[in-house]
Amino acid sequence: MPRPTGRVLTLLELLQSGGTRTVAELADRLGVDGRTVRRYVDHLIDLDVPVESVRGRYGGYRLGPGYRLPPLMLSDDEALAVLLGLVAGRRAGLLTAGHTASETASAKIRRVLPTHAAHRLGTLLESLAFTDQPGEFAAPDAEVLLTIADAVRHRRPVSIRYTDRDGRRSERTLHAYGIVAHAGRWYVTGTDPEIGEDRTFRLDRIADARTLPGSFEVPVGPDPAQRVLSGFATAEYRHEVTLRIHGTVEQIRAHLPASVASLAEHAQAPAPTADQDRTDERWLRVELRAERLDWLPPTLAALDRPFVIERPDELRDLVVAFAERLASYGRRAS
Repeated sequence: MPRPTGRVLTLLELLQSGGTRTVAELADRLGVDGRTVRRYVDHLIDLDVPVESVRGRYGGYRLGPGYRLPPLMLSDDEALAVLLGLVAGRRAGLLTAGHTASETASAKIRRVLPTHAAHRLGTLLESLAFTDQPGEFAAPDAEVLLTIADAVRHRRPVSIRYTDRDGRRSERTLHAYGIVAHAGRWYVTGTDPEIGEDRTFRLDRIADARTLPGSFEVPVGPDPAQRVLSGFATAEYRHEVTLRIHGTVEQIRAHLPASVASLAEHAQAPAPTADQDRTDERWLRVELRAERLDWLPPTLAALDRPFVIERPDELRDLVVAFAERLASYGRRAS
């Protein structure tokens, strides 16, 4: 059970997070009753921490304006969460600065920890192993990321200088709906008002961003993450593939995620009943676009569900050839 001093410090941390906290909320978070919360508040006031009492139905306690926060204090659990976050972010390619910044930030946190805590956390980090290689993705510029985040928050248009995958440079205006981290990269999604279409841009390809006057309304529809995944599934590639697969949504999504393919009810299949859900097997139409087709036959084999190839014919030939190779391998003697 935490000591009273520890609970008083926890109370200070809760108040530092901003806003007014009700007595009931604080009591629940601290595991004490309302009278004890008031006593802890008195302790903070005795330490010259300006805690204000807010009266009324939604009253409670808050920190007075202009209070200067004490130096950063982290518990063992909090320090572990921060350090693991830095390690995971670096390996996933989702840091907005180079490897050096991550290392120096980790070192600063470990220097201010008590010796026993720093030693234990250092031992853990040295013991960690990963099954994949560290991300080698280009990191977005921190100022670009923060500028676009501000534009998203306040619904303001933003002008960006963008370089596409073919090296072509352009300046665009974007009504940004959200920032999405996916597969080790940062993306911003929104509407290009000049063409009236949704667009998704990689943040590491944006050289400059500045907010513009005006505002916009976000249209009703999928959230930013769903928009990004849908954009990947419908991107312009060399081949357009249409399949019918008999199975559940979960079975298909395990091998063809939303970033790769779109799913819909097959037009000629019986209409789903009211109690039919994602776990029911049925014929589903699968559409995707791909630059190459050679990865699809082994994916369909791993799916192990009945399927029909509607287009292209080239995929049908590849599936037959793949099946014949597997059959020939299976017939070989040891």
